Amino acid sequence: MIPDFSKDDIRVVSHYIGRIFIAFGIAQLIPIFVGLINGEFNAVIDFFISIIACFAFASILLYFSPYSQEINWRQGMIIVALSWLLAMVFSALPLYLSGHYGSYLDACFESMSAYATTGLVLVQDLDHMSHAHNIWRHLMCFMGGQGIILVALVFFFRGGDALRIYIGEAREDKILPNSITTAKFIWMVSFTYLVIGSLMLTIVLLFHGISFSRALFHGVCIFMAGWDTAGFAPQSLNILYYHCPVFELITIIIILLGATSFGVHYAVWTGKFRELREDFEVKILMFTIFFTYLVVLVGFSGRVIMFNDVFSFFRITFYQLISGHTGVGYSNIYSSQLAKWPDLALFGIIVAMGIGGCMNSTAGGIKVFRIGLLYKSMKREIRRLAYPESSYIKEFFHHQREISIDDAMVKTAMIITVCYILLYFSGAVVALFFDYGFLPGLFESVSAAANVGLSIGITNPSMPIFLKIWYILEMWAGRLEFFAIFILIRFFIKVVRK
Repeated sequence: MIPDFSKDDIRVVSHYIGRIFIAFGIAQLIPIFVGLINGEFNAVIDFFISIIACFAFASILLYFSPYSQEINWRQGMIIVALSWLLAMVFSALPLYLSGHYGSYLDACFESMSAYATTGLVLVQDLDHMSHAHNIWRHLMCFMGGQGIILVALVFFFRGGDALRIYIGEAREDKILPNSITTAKFIWMVSFTYLVIGSLMLTIVLLFHGISFSRALFHGVCIFMAGWDTAGFAPQSLNILYYHCPVFELITIIIILLGATSFGVHYAVWTGKFRELREDFEVKILMFTIFFTYLVVLVGFSGRVIMFNDVFSFFRITFYQLISGHTGVGYSNIYSSQLAKWPDLALFGIIVAMGIGGCMNSTAGGIKVFRIGLLYKSMKREIRRLAYPESSYIKEFFHHQREISIDDAMVKTAMIITVCYILLYFSGAVVALFFDYGFLPGLFESVSAAANVGLSIGITNPSMPIFLKIWYILEMWAGRLEFFAIFILIRFFIKVVRK
């Protein structure tokens, strides 16, 4: 019989969270460096305060919980779920001190949105925010996209511990033999693309007359939030600020790369280019992009007059679709313009956002892998009914290797899919209580829970407090894909009862 949770688990969990928060403190040296370069001494003080808070919290946990034993699976799940909540609270401190947020809750909303790679924002007067605070917003996106625990995995954990925490952060594929080497590969890929992508964006901005330092800053920020499908931007107008089709095209390439499984990236990096056309998940992604965009086009039947010309129509509609499907949340139009789209076109974007990108990528949502798996399962059941009862029917698909569908795999995919759908509709129902309307509420809820960031105007600093809290919970649950949170809830219930 498996022993139930006990208060001894608290000391083990506390110890490892303390180690993780050392990494959080170290990460904030980057915005301090940016602040010093730009002479933003008030911002530097904000981050010194935050670093002291992180180190003090870590020291207290490590002092009272000097455990270093190997953790079990459930403890790994608790560590992940709790770390994300605590990361939100502590990372919001320098944001709040910046003076660009109406309340500490607004700053927490923004930090959770960054870590969960959502992109919904409550920042005020973003155009005049310091470089240090702005880079911190995007650095949180970069850490959250890879997984904030992956920062600690590389430096602070060993084999068994690493695997249990890696799985808890909603990652299922070990690309390399163990989780630490997998984490290092993910960071190597991310940093390599960071250099290439940032330079490409910087060059485009230089051609548009922007100074080198400003172009580089914007290029780095846009890449980090694009690659990690987070959708933050250093300007309040988001991608619309740049008014550049070439810039938008580069961001599309970046966000498609970010929404692709790291397993596929590994295959391409090792010379297996055929994986791009053979991988089952990539095929489903291309199909769902085509299908959902077709829905958007049908929704606009007879209403193309809303745009200046055919090129503008395609440029705007396709960009929103790709942005929604990959979960990046970038937009080249105002939220108020998106809110005026026909209901069917908005529904197409909602479906795209709800599906999301690939497994083991930086994207959120149900994931195209699960959609494809459920399709294959249904196909298998139809074949089973068509053949004699004595027949043994198997269904295969290629996902970095040949995989045979089994009932346990389908069951897990179904449970997570149902949880996502319930989460999507829960936010729509909550929005109804505040008189936002069902379709607008569903759009904003799916955007939060699928970690997208597109908005039709509901998300703003004046929105109801309860709705802010609900969206925070949606972003958290959607990013961690439920199981770690379910175990955390059970843990609290059991410990309180004892």
